[in-house]
Amino acid sequence: MSEVLTQSNRKAALLAHPVEHVDIASFDARPIMASMDKMSFTARDAARALEIYEAMLADKDCSVILTLAGSTSAGGCMHVWRDLVANNMVDAIVATGASVVDMDFLEALGFRHYQAREIPDDRELRALRIDRIYDTYIDEDELQVCDATIYEIAERLEARPYSSREFIAEMGKWLAEGNAKKPGSLIEEAYKAGVPIFSPAFTDSSAGFGLVKHQVERLKAGEPYMTIDSIADFRELTDIKIAAGRTGLFMIGGGAPKNFAQDTVVCAEILGVDAEMHAYAVQITVADVRDGACSSSTLQEACSWGKVDVALEQMVYAEAGSVIPLIMSAAYHGDSWKGRAARRHADMFS
Repeated sequence: MSEVLTQSNRKAALLAHPVEHVDIASFDARPIMASMDKMSFTARDAARALEIYEAMLADKDCSVILTLAGSTSAGGCMHVWRDLVANNMVDAIVATGASVVDMDFLEALGFRHYQAREIPDDRELRALRIDRIYDTYIDEDELQVCDATIYEIAERLEARPYSSREFIAEMGKWLAEGNAKKPGSLIEEAYKAGVPIFSPAFTDSSAGFGLVKHQVERLKAGEPYMTIDSIADFRELTDIKIAAGRTGLFMIGGGAPKNFAQDTVVCAEILGVDAEMHAYAVQITVADVRDGACSSSTLQEACSWGKVDVALEQMVYAEAGSVIPLIMSAAYHGDSWKGRAARRHADMFS
């Protein structure tokens, strides 16, 4: 019993400092961004990224697509993405499953992410059921509640294929029905605002465990089950691109979300629609361009594929959590987004 108590106390000590998410409305970063515009290197790149993002927002014909890869939500930017949706500053989202489920949905269930102020041997963390993301912790026991909740949502759905957008909307609906322990998550706000969230590798997340359990139990019982249709994801996002016309990309990291959003132009062409390349594009990444991976490929490179126009694009080589609060605070306190018409792209699938 004393060993169990010791382990419990040790776990509590390691999870004693929750991550506090930055509030872009609480400070005005416009003066510092204006100063950075007069500097060089990454500072000036970040300032130009702000200018391009504000141009997207000011363009009455432009739909803004946000892509999220990496762990910025766990690291303290979760409320930034939520507030962009709540203030009509983004019209569609493409994200990793982890950003949507392991981070945003986990906190909507009332749990937290924690600062790892001490990082012991990872074998000790495993024994304590603590998962580590660099210098951030997640309680594995809480994450398994997330898995179980995804299973419960799947169980109440019709046995048929769902796009990730459709399933994430069901998650938002479930939260909005009074089940959220933390109101105002990204998933819930997007559901209310008609902002579709796509996750092209949705099951590569905590959701995967709950969905596998759903499928296995239905198979054992000889019953039909719901599943995720990744082809429908691609088709639906391409439909949005075609309907939107002019689009701008604001991309955090790279990977599947970046390539998925960019490829809609090519997909539209294959479907016989002459869709214009994404007119605006910003990518914030620390990836090295020399390995040829899509996470690190420059926006200029994407132009050769017919995906992104190079007139209004900016690469920013920085850890996103260090520049996003400044860029988005400055954009929020500016006027570019005020009076934008809500696109509600999710409504086209109702």
